[in-house]
Amino acid sequence: MRDLSADLLEWYDRHARVMPWRVGPQDRKAGIKPDPYAVWLSEVMLQQTTVAAVRDYHRNFLSIWPTVQDLAAADDAAVMAAWAGLGYYARARNLLKCARTVVSDWGGAFPDTYEGLLTLPGVGPYTAAAVAAIAFDRAETVVDGNVERVMARMHDIHTPLPASKPQLTQLASDLTPNTRPGDYAQAVMDLGATICTPRSPACGICPWREPCKARAAGTAAMLPKKTPKKKTPTRFGIAYVAQREDGAWLLETRPETGLLGGMLGWPTTEWTDAPQADPPLIADWKTLSEEARHTFTHFHLRLSIQYARVATDAVPMRGDFVPASTFSPASLPTAMRKVFDLVDATLRDN
Repeated sequence: MRDLSADLLEWYDRHARVMPWRVGPQDRKAGIKPDPYAVWLSEVMLQQTTVAAVRDYHRNFLSIWPTVQDLAAADDAAVMAAWAGLGYYARARNLLKCARTVVSDWGGAFPDTYEGLLTLPGVGPYTAAAVAAIAFDRAETVVDGNVERVMARMHDIHTPLPASKPQLTQLASDLTPNTRPGDYAQAVMDLGATICTPRSPACGICPWREPCKARAAGTAAMLPKKTPKKKTPTRFGIAYVAQREDGAWLLETRPETGLLGGMLGWPTTEWTDAPQADPPLIADWKTLSEEARHTFTHFHLRLSIQYARVATDAVPMRGDFVPASTFSPASLPTAMRKVFDLVDATLRDN
């Protein structure tokens, strides 16, 4: 089993993907160590998000807050605005909590063990293992979707996920070496992302093609199997977009808990099967002919849009008017940005 790890590391030395947060295998061999802050930031951003989507966000965060101390001292609203569009906004809230804990309780240095990392806010078993392995070269088992797929195919495991997860994790652990565990963790993920892909795996050029049981059995393309998901429900709501005569927009900060928690957005009703009208101020509301649609992890959302022009002295019952000079649509979460994109042209024409 350990020989397989050596084969994969040899492949990784030649084919490692270049990542903004990654220290390549040759640099690591030369004694250059990863920045734990950059590694942790990348792992939080990569949760349920693609590498392509994360690259620019990671660069932007490091340009604004180059150290964990900088992030810990950041304004909450600024961090939430910089996170806008990346989704799963609880991650941004936990990002701040974690950075502040590292500074206040750990002297600004991330703990270098799995157990220590697990004590940090928002750091679960996967993130703790990934940071411990990649940043500190601890021999921890890092298992994401790519690794599960590789292990299922290597061993021809037909038990569907998530039931097979403990078995796949154990198989991944059996392969994790004590030598270069950080590089190895990234190598398995790279293998799954570039060769052992969900569709049309490139078995002919895989460094593990000979011992792969699924390749031999002709079952690789159908693995891993997954338990069918339940039908995703749809919720409905009403978004209220009001603009004053002086150009200011009515926005409100959503509650800290729940979806889009702590983010700035349009006042809305609750998102239910049958939402009840709840306008944030008295106005001559008009209904846009189009609706904004967005999909979250557990449901689809359809927002009908009410819009209005209001007087400069209009007083809202909730929310605050944000001057046009400081309003940035880019700082809105994606669902709210979709609302803006639909209604902006209509308001400019009226």
